[in-house]
Amino acid sequence: MMVLSSAQYAAKQKDDTQNDLLVLFKRKIMAHHSVSLELNGREYSIETGRFAKLANGSVMVRYGDTMVLVTVCAAQVPRTDLDFLPLTVEYREKTAAAGKIPGGFFKREGKPSEKEVLSARLIDRPARPLFPKSWQKETQIVASVYSSEPEIDADTLAAVGASAALVISDIPFGGPYSEVSIGRINGEFIVNPTVSQLLESDIEIIVAGTDDAIMMVEGSSKEISEDDFINALEYAHSYIKKLNALQFQLKELVGKAKQEIPSIEENTELLEAITSIAAPLIREQIRKSSTKEQRIEFAKQLRETVLSSLQEMLPLEETSEIDARAKKTKGYIYKIEKHEMRRMIIDDKVRLDGRSTTDIRSINCDTTVLPRTHGSALFTRGETQSLTTVTLGTKSDEQLIDGLFPTEYRRFMLHYNFPPFSTGEAGRMTGTSRREIGHGKLAERALQIMLPNNEDFPYVVRIVSDILESNGSSSMATVCAGSLALMDAGVPLKKPVAGIAMGLIKEEDDAAILSDILGDEDFLGDMDFKVAGTLDGITACQMDIKIAGLSTHLMRQALEQARNGRLHILNVMNEALSAPREDLSEYAPRLTTIMIPNDMIGTVIGPGGDTIRGMQREFGVEITIEDDGSCIIAATNKEAAQLTIDRIRAITSPPEIGKVYTATVKDVREGLGAIVEFMPKTKGLLHISQISYEYFQNVSDVLKPGQHIDVKLLEIQSDGKFRLSHKVLLTPPEGYVEPQRSERPPRRDDRRFDDRRSGDRRSGGDRRYDDRPRDDRPRDDRPRDERPRDERPRDDRPRDEHPRDERPRDEHRGDDRHRNENPQA
Repeated sequence: MMVLSSAQYAAKQKDDTQNDLLVLFKRKIMAHHSVSLELNGREYSIETGRFAKLANGSVMVRYGDTMVLVTVCAAQVPRTDLDFLPLTVEYREKTAAAGKIPGGFFKREGKPSEKEVLSARLIDRPARPLFPKSWQKETQIVASVYSSEPEIDADTLAAVGASAALVISDIPFGGPYSEVSIGRINGEFIVNPTVSQLLESDIEIIVAGTDDAIMMVEGSSKEISEDDFINALEYAHSYIKKLNALQFQLKELVGKAKQEIPSIEENTELLEAITSIAAPLIREQIRKSSTKEQRIEFAKQLRETVLSSLQEMLPLEETSEIDARAKKTKGYIYKIEKHEMRRMIIDDKVRLDGRSTTDIRSINCDTTVLPRTHGSALFTRGETQSLTTVTLGTKSDEQLIDGLFPTEYRRFMLHYNFPPFSTGEAGRMTGTSRREIGHGKLAERALQIMLPNNEDFPYVVRIVSDILESNGSSSMATVCAGSLALMDAGVPLKKPVAGIAMGLIKEEDDAAILSDILGDEDFLGDMDFKVAGTLDGITACQMDIKIAGLSTHLMRQALEQARNGRLHILNVMNEALSAPREDLSEYAPRLTTIMIPNDMIGTVIGPGGDTIRGMQREFGVEITIEDDGSCIIAATNKEAAQLTIDRIRAITSPPEIGKVYTATVKDVREGLGAIVEFMPKTKGLLHISQISYEYFQNVSDVLKPGQHIDVKLLEIQSDGKFRLSHKVLLTPPEGYVEPQRSERPPRRDDRRFDDRRSGDRRSGGDRRYDDRPRDDRPRDDRPRDERPRDERPRDDRPRDEHPRDERPRDEHRGDDRHRNENPQA
């Protein structure tokens, strides 16, 4: 323990006091404020000054009972070594917000789920372009859901909260922007529809934008037209402006002064020197039709040429100065290349690979390229290639989704993989990246609309797209390859689906819309607009733009150009495979659905599941029973499936009199017959007289446990027992006469059921002649050992004086006979 002197202690106290005052001052200047408006019948509010007051900016966004806290913090020192915006976005859903405890062993939230990653991307994509180009301080946006109403998702609220937190903070930001979701029911658009409303909607699109432009679009639809898509964006933009106005109100109340934006130092002399060297070489190269590898090699050689020429023109001796100039040179070459490429496209209408603005790269489609998969396709478009497989599974393969919303099961999954070799590079292969999750979800939305419903095709479907080559629009290649692979697997897809990525080059009043963009055109262009759909409409879309505005005219032109390109791709795909194959792969499980009565579900399952597990082991199948009585049998061959169906039918069918069954001998009982199981879990007695016409001494001579024997159900008795016969199935011997069964005499009403054994034999009494009720008879409650014993010889004890013939006779005479034969009984 460190001991402080009086002076040191006083100084520490002073510092602590100053820190406390600073904290109080910060909290004081951030007073509590809230602004709100009504949206779709609910209050939409943004509150600040109450939570997380030490962050650069923090707001709590509430819509209904869903509340999201969004904070933004920036580092104090800039990262001058970075040439990109150091922005990270985290979105977290606290399960306590929905009154739930996390599943699993640790009982706490772990790594971000797929839903959380996708929601983080919805915040990042519209926010990133609004930061200054020169901003180099590490910035982090954290959105945490603390209250969740089951009908309201928090993803768009978090995006609005991120913008509001940045707007009121001291971090330079070109916002605000806002984000809403759009649905449509019966032709009427709805802003921020509830989860229940989305189930009835034919559109589910999330739109983000500023007052001047749409910046991001993400969503799916049920084959809507291009006009409907434009109308949805315009409807969304009207509400985006209202939410932006709400953020401006909050900024006027608590907005902080912005930090000074660092200026980008331009070395005019260096830029002119690099331009004189690089521009002629770039102009010559971009007008050649080249591959991606050739362009990469040219860029490498160009940089070396420029640096060596600069050293001759402007010699430097210090290593640090040479390295600094090399870093500047890289940025200047990029600017020159971007300018020259954009002018070539706008002026000459020619692109890097020689195509016009509307041309689609060459396409090649192959199916059944992998012999052991359930379905496969190889789709190649230019230098982009996807090898996609389809696997069909059973209900046990469904994915459990557990989060803020009620637990659900997914029967369709699409996984997108982007290995580093797809771009000709070496890199670490760790977990699934956010980009891979986002691209996979886009392709999944595009195809899911066209899948058959569960009743018609009760399979779980998994698609895996591995990108083997990448130079533009690998997610749309996944859509095309996924559609072909589904049909190759025999999945009854409603319609084929294709996708295309559109680009934009805009220089002042000049603009060019590009179909099927390359990677370089995406990197150097102003828009990445992916559209997927069928012959009849759009099923999914994703759009990101980098410019301040996009007119409706350009949007319509891009959608029309995308439609023409999509139809061209569908025609090429149809030449390879135009319809689903008639039969499934021989390696896919065969699903057969039968219905059983609801009251027989427990019988088929059996005690503790023994019956259903036994059938699965015996026939090598998988059986799933739904609450409505539908029974799904998954088998690798038809024979196993039919045997299982026959067994289930036998279990659920009631016994029929006169029907012949193949029974299994379970137990042999000499002198009586055999216990046989003639239906699953249903047994009956095969009486000794119904086994055979021929004489046999022991039942075990003709029947053994485990033996199979045909029996006929003769009678179902009133007590539920079954009379079975094997003998009636045999041919009677010649001259055989069936003995007549004697009728049982009627029972006497005055018979007594008391057994003479109930008398007190030790005292010579006979309680059969005591007519009093049992409860009124004298009873000796003493223990048996303490009761008096008759010590007289048996012959001297009093006997019954009634003649034997006059005693009431017991109908069960066998007891008397046994008692006479065995006096000890």
